[in-house]
Amino acid sequence: MHKSCLILGAPIETGASQRGCIMGPASLRTAGLSDTLASLGWQVEDRGDVQIDAQTPVNDANAAVHNLAETIAWINALEPAAYEATRNSDLPIFMGGDHSMSAGTVPGVARVAAEEGRPLFVLWLDAHPDLHTLDTTESGNLHGTPVAYFTGQAGCEAYPDLAHKVAPENMCFIGIRSVDPAEEARIKQLGMDVQDMRAIDETGVLVPLRAFLDRVRAANGRLHVSFDVDFLDPAIAPAVGTTVPGGATFREAHLIMETLCDSGLVGSLDLVELNPFLDERGRTAKLLCDLTASLFGRRVLDRMTRSFG
Repeated sequence: MHKSCLILGAPIETGASQRGCIMGPASLRTAGLSDTLASLGWQVEDRGDVQIDAQTPVNDANAAVHNLAETIAWINALEPAAYEATRNSDLPIFMGGDHSMSAGTVPGVARVAAEEGRPLFVLWLDAHPDLHTLDTTESGNLHGTPVAYFTGQAGCEAYPDLAHKVAPENMCFIGIRSVDPAEEARIKQLGMDVQDMRAIDETGVLVPLRAFLDRVRAANGRLHVSFDVDFLDPAIAPAVGTTVPGGATFREAHLIMETLCDSGLVGSLDLVELNPFLDERGRTAKLLCDLTASLFGRRVLDRMTRSFG
């Protein structure tokens, strides 16, 4: 029996500082994501893009915050869409769009996990922890707030009520290398599992990843992976508006995705912050498709056995 994958686009750019992420889902489609997964034996259904209507502006006590009404609308639209996609497929993909998208997708997946009586774990592959609240963000860019929101932190009360929170101890951040003071204080307060790039340099990616996967497995947890393009080094993935040097290499990223595939634990996936306007001939979109293929079972380094004699 073929495994099923539902694909949903979320063309959202109102949480980011630069325009262009609205084209992310279309770029992944053009790069052949559906056909690539189908070639691996998956039953793929692309359900198009979630959309929101024009919004009346909403002000916040923090004057820096902008596009709050749109972010609220996206959360309200994406939570039920993610819930339905997760209930009705083996491994749905949510294509962004900026990372504020995850303020809607993760709560939707969390609702499924709650109905199953299982804890939700989230692997956050990103240069940033996105742990700002509406109170602490200085840029006002709301793609920096989803983790604070779906882990139930104070300061996100302007967002929709949260029915199912992700326990902070069930988060794992890998690849972090840009953290603001307010986010660092929250990480220490909550005791979150954060593996920055220095930790990766010291131990490699497998040590922290396998430790986290062991925790998920021991708890019979559901695992959601949120993959931000800026997790990757900008030398190989330039199509992102928040580039931070020193990110994951091609080999590290594929190893992570292949290891996740081997675990059999991943139940849903975000692909976020792809900005085709900043890309080079579709280079980043193609890489993102290839990395997703590794999660879905393709092996980049498979080689035919040589015959001798």
